[in-house]
Amino acid sequence: GRYPAPPGYPQDIPGMEFAGEVAEVGDEVREWKIGDRVFGIIGGGGQADYVTVPANHLARIPDRLDWAEAAAVPEVFMTAHDALFTQCRVTIGESVLIHAAGSGVGTAAIQLVKAAGAFAYGTSRTADKLERAKEFGLTSSVVVDGDPATFADASKQWTDGAGVNVVLDLVGAAYLNANLQSLATKGRLIFVGTTSGSKAEIDYGIVMHKRLRIMGTSLRTRSLEEKATATRLFSEQVVPLLASGAVRPVIDQIFPMKDVRAAHERIESNASFGKVVLMM
Repeated sequence: GRYPAPPGYPQDIPGMEFAGEVAEVGDEVREWKIGDRVFGIIGGGGQADYVTVPANHLARIPDRLDWAEAAAVPEVFMTAHDALFTQCRVTIGESVLIHAAGSGVGTAAIQLVKAAGAFAYGTSRTADKLERAKEFGLTSSVVVDGDPATFADASKQWTDGAGVNVVLDLVGAAYLNANLQSLATKGRLIFVGTTSGSKAEIDYGIVMHKRLRIMGTSLRTRSLEEKATATRLFSEQVVPLLASGAVRPVIDQIFPMKDVRAAHERIESNASFGKVVLMM
């Protein structure tokens, strides 16, 4: 597909995240023991009975999460946290526009923004997803079904004309210029997805005038060391929020492994809200 596994991971077994019990540990591993409940991200092959990962790519599952909830956490919460806080440095009181607010990453991002004392705004192509997202801390939202200028105008209205501080874009090329219009001076735009394409023309003038920062991010293609750092920050800053209930995974549907085709069809339908989970 358009997002292949990096070298060293199986190309024919999908899955970039997992949750399970430790079955074996290496001779030099001291921080984990057999039976520990753990979750994490992986370059590929996550939809399997067993995965092999470096010990420092694991995080401990909070007791309050069951297996389905744990499985819905790693990729979306780690992606959202890394993009918003490691890359964009979101701080208290700032405004964040989140595209595809009803997606897995979107619902995680909304909650993390709220937990940080910032304001989450959202877009979606369907009004019902935005209505449901209010439960998780969405401040205001707008349906975008065609012209991206819709959210650029809304961003100014939400912020008394200033524009938002950060845009988390899970959509891609079609939204580029409206994203730039939406941002405040010294705003930050970060790309996490390219579902609408990966090529677009850019107005350098607005970037220079507003002194904007434009970034892209992908956890899957990072080095082992970078993934270990992302996992450590996730363990330190996100897992405690999960343990306290301040944030929680949003599950759309749970499928047994025998219905894996139906699970993927559910994702492809664009009707899901939050995460689709496969149970072994």
